[in-house]
Amino acid sequence: MKKIMNQAENYTDEMLRGIYAVHKDQVKCAAGDLRCYCTAKKVPGKVAIITGGGNGHLPLFLGYVGDGMLDGCGVGDVFQSPSGKQIYHITKEVEAGAGALYLYGNYTGDVMVFDDAAERCEMDDIETRSIVGADDVNSSQDVTVRRGVAGIFFMYKAAGAKARAMGTLDEVLAAAQKAKDATRTVGFALTPCIIPEKGVPNFELGENEMAMGMGIHGEPGIWNGPVKTADEIAKESCDTILKDMPVEKGSQVALLINGLGSTPLDEQYILANSVMEYLKEKGITVYRTWVGEYATSMEMAGASVSICKVDEELKGWLDEPVNTPFYKQV
Repeated sequence: MKKIMNQAENYTDEMLRGIYAVHKDQVKCAAGDLRCYCTAKKVPGKVAIITGGGNGHLPLFLGYVGDGMLDGCGVGDVFQSPSGKQIYHITKEVEAGAGALYLYGNYTGDVMVFDDAAERCEMDDIETRSIVGADDVNSSQDVTVRRGVAGIFFMYKAAGAKARAMGTLDEVLAAAQKAKDATRTVGFALTPCIIPEKGVPNFELGENEMAMGMGIHGEPGIWNGPVKTADEIAKESCDTILKDMPVEKGSQVALLINGLGSTPLDEQYILANSVMEYLKEKGITVYRTWVGEYATSMEMAGASVSICKVDEELKGWLDEPVNTPFYKQV
């Protein structure tokens, strides 16, 4: 294992100290806890949006805390959930009089944590709503248990834009729900990653093997086999998404090509071109495309394709400016 770190057990806390030191004008911690990551610029009367999850996925989750997106994030150890108490402390810090929306990935530990935080907030008369990202098509046929992966970015954007416009808590929840309903993701892995505390790869793949549908924590996919071409990957990914979420000819979509940690941008743009050409053949117009690392898995090689079916309202939300330490959009 080769990583730039000191002690493996301090990996997450030392990363957070670095972020706070570099971006002290934008973010801070609450309750004296490094893991309670909050905006330093609370807006009175605005709905607070709070996320959380295990470390190892930067810029997901904490990277989207800032102007135009989120207000707080609970940070767990690598691939581990934060605590309900930490989410509660974050909520107390960033809630600005309009309630809080809990928006996070659909993982069992995280669901339990946010439910616990909501119960604590209820005792303090802080109103909360909850919604989970569940865009990973290959993780389950049951939409209620699907994993939340890179497509949660569109939910962050929609909810963040509505909150910035001073929408009510129910309106911000509805914006997140609209983006959720319109978004699907398919991902694949080319190599495993190494969790610092364990020091060994979290799964195995052969030299010329890929895993379609592999989860961002190393959860099994739907098949392992020889590495396919970019065009073949694009076709399978799009066909899987469009079967699950039909997009009519003449419709518009937003596209997110996400690298998982060590996939060069060169390859991400090759994949982007293949996806855009295939959608064009289907008569689907790509309104806007994002390419880069939005939800990683340490140093895993691979990528994901997220498609969000857009209308004028969603396009407006996705076009809103954002300024966070990790992501900026003008």
